[in-house]
Parts: sequence; structure tokens; C-alpha cells
Amino acid sequence: MTMIDDASWAKTPAVRRNMQSIRSRDTKPELLVRRELHRRGWRFRVAYRPLPEDRRRTVDIAFTRLKVAVHIDGCYWHGCPEHFVPPKTNPDYWMPKIQRNTDRDKDTDQKLHAAGWTVLRFWEHEDPATVIQRIEAALRTAGNA
Repeated sequence: MTMIDDASWAKTPAVRRNMQSIRSRDTKPELLVRRELHRRGWRFRVAYRPLPEDRRRTVDIAFTRLKVAVHIDGCYWHGCPEHFVPPKTNPDYWMPKIQRNTDRDKDTDQKLHAAGWTVLRFWEHEDPATVIQRIEAALRTAGNA
């Protein structure tokens, strides 16, 4: 096995393959929430790009008519205060990467709020039933506005 350049985010080809296989959408927590919302009659967009000026930012679940954006963040990738474990391998790359993710999350939330969206963020470890209750409460509130 050949080593990849030290400046790279992956130390070996095997690590690179493993990291590339991690999903950015359709994760298990997302699917559980989406299936139940759909079963309850809610219709939404998936991996929606609500900001025309920044087409790279997506919302996991978007209720476009009501302008409710839902993010279900991974504990590792978004720096969960409860479950994040700092990386032991290549921390000089990963710690700034995770900090950029959290900074981008805050910036995205601000831009969405400025555009009139209600923004909900959940961690992947949160109970799907509780997540769904909070989403439905926000949808009912947005529908009455």
C-alpha cells in the first residue's frame, strides 16, 4: 500500500476509499425522519438548494411553500458537543475542516433566516419521534403565519 502525500486528508488509499463512501445525504437518521413525515402526509424537497446566490448549500429536508428548512447533522462532521471525538489521525487537517463545517452551518442559518426561512437543526443521535414532533410544530406555526 502506498502512502498518500502528508498534506492529504487521507493517509492511505484504504482510508480515502472509506471516507469517500460516507454519505452526505440519505443517511439513516434522515431516511427515518423523511419516511415518517411522508407517511403523515407532509410533502417536501430533499437536498434542496434554497439560496440562489449560493447553489452549493443544501437543506436536507425543505418545505418550500412554508419556508421551513430542516438539517440533520452528523455528530462527527458537524462537531456535536455531546458526541464529537477529536480525530487521532491527521488532526491538523480534520479539526479545521470540522470548524469550517460548523462555521458554514452558522452562516447558512443566518442567510436562510434573512431570506425568511425557519431553520431547524437536529443531531443524528436525536430521537426521530421527537425530531418529527418539533418539525410538525414548526410546520403548523409556519402554516398559520
